[in-house]
This record gives sequence, structure tokens and C-alpha cells, in this order.
Amino acid sequence: MTGATGNVGAEVVRMLLDGGEKVRVISRDPAAHSFPGGVEVLPGDLTRPETLTEALSGVERAFLFPVFAGLGGFLDAARAAALRHVVLLSSQTVTFSTPGWIGEQHLRLERAVEASGLPWTFVRPGAFMTNDLAWAPQIRDDGVVRGVHGESALAPVDPRDIAAVAVRALLDRRTGEAFLLTGPQTLTQIERVRIIGETIGRPLRFEEQSREEFRERMLRHGMPAPVIDELIDGFAARVGEPDEVVPTVEEVTGRPAFTYAQWVAHRAAAFGAAPA
Repeated sequence: MTGATGNVGAEVVRMLLDGGEKVRVISRDPAAHSFPGGVEVLPGDLTRPETLTEALSGVERAFLFPVFAGLGGFLDAARAAALRHVVLLSSQTVTFSTPGWIGEQHLRLERAVEASGLPWTFVRPGAFMTNDLAWAPQIRDDGVVRGVHGESALAPVDPRDIAAVAVRALLDRRTGEAFLLTGPQTLTQIERVRIIGETIGRPLRFEEQSREEFRERMLRHGMPAPVIDELIDGFAARVGEPDEVVPTVEEVTGRPAFTYAQWVAHRAAAFGAAPA
């Protein structure tokens, strides 16, 4: 397991353990993180291939978090260890006619994995529901979420569903397949803010910003300028042209995908909801 502390990776670890699997996690700083009991934790860094030999010894399958630097060293070490399956967390953006900066980065990873000769599966989620946790400080502060193109509509997916598909790919050896994932509903930003308010029991509203205001705020938060511009353009493109919902989560896992309201209830404390 790589990326085991992330929104998806942590869920993959939990689900594998619940299924009775042996799980090994690599971490650049194992002492800095707390992992569930039963997890074997070894030091390892994808950007330092010399740290991966021991980590991959005896491993059959790997969940690979998308690290844009150092993939080649991991793939070399994986081939040397005779790894039998790599499940790569990729992105829906690779399927776009114009992938953009983000999509091109993920495409580069997918092509490298394919070229490695290792059996692979690609998991391609659209927008994560957890992206909306970026709204939490504004919600806790004054209940106003500020952004651009509030009528833009996405079908965001719960990381628990992404993880569930990745786990099925690992356990069922779904090699050579690429799974496009969305949530079960197409919702505008305005609708998502409303659902958060209804779920946590607070009046909330979305306030439209200009492109320049939003861009400046995101720059202050450390987001790279190309990503901000691509984000804004993506919002604009989905006003009146919403994401298409696909049933992959239910087809692969055998259960319905989590709704946005269910995800908000799961993460309500982050938005300032009082404990039940």
C-alpha cells in the first residue's frame, strides 16, 4: 500500500483488513502516522527506489497512489520483485478530449504503468466529495461558501466508494480494466452547499465570486496557477452541461454508491456539526 494515509488509501487499508487480508504499508516516516493494528509498516519512499526493495519483497499486489515523481523507480523495483498486479489511482480527466494539466499528469502515469509490462488496473474517479472539505472553514466561520460558477454541476464520488472499487480490483484480479467512477447524483455547487446545511442543521449559502477574486484566494492557499485556471474553466464548462452519472460503483461492488448527503453525515464534524 502506498498513500495509506490519504482519503482513499486509508479506506483501502481498512477494507482489506476487514476482509482478512495481510496488508503492508510503506511510509516515508512511519513514526509520524498511526495505522490500524495488524498492518505491517515499513519505511519507503517512491522517490527513493533504493528504499523499495525490502518493502516489495514477497508482495503480490500493490495499490499505487499517483505520485508524479519517482514512478519509474517504483516500477523497476516492482518488476524485480515479480509483482503480479498494480492498481493505480488515476483520474477521470484522462478520458477528456482535452485532458488539461491534471489529466496529462495522470496519463503519463498510466502510460508508464502500461509500458512496464506489469498487470494493471486503473481506477479513474471524478471529483472527490472530500474536495468540498475546503469549504469547511468558511462554513464554520460565517456560513457563506464563496466560489465561481455556483451552477456548475458535478457528480462527486465518496472516497469510500473509490476504495471499495480498488479493493475489488485487487482481490478479484481485475487486470487490464479501467474503471470510471462518479457518485450517484449530479449536483451543482449551490445544491451541495444546501445539502450540507440541511444535514448539519445550519443555514448556509453560496456567494458568487469573480474569476479574479477566486483565483487570488486560491493562490494564497498555495494552489498552482495552472490548476486554478483549469479548475475555473472546468466549472464554467459544467454550467448547463453536468457530469454524466455512471453506475460503476454499484456494478463492481454490488451495492449503491454513497449519496452526497450520506457523505456529509459521515463527515459532519468537519463542517462544525455538534456531536450527535
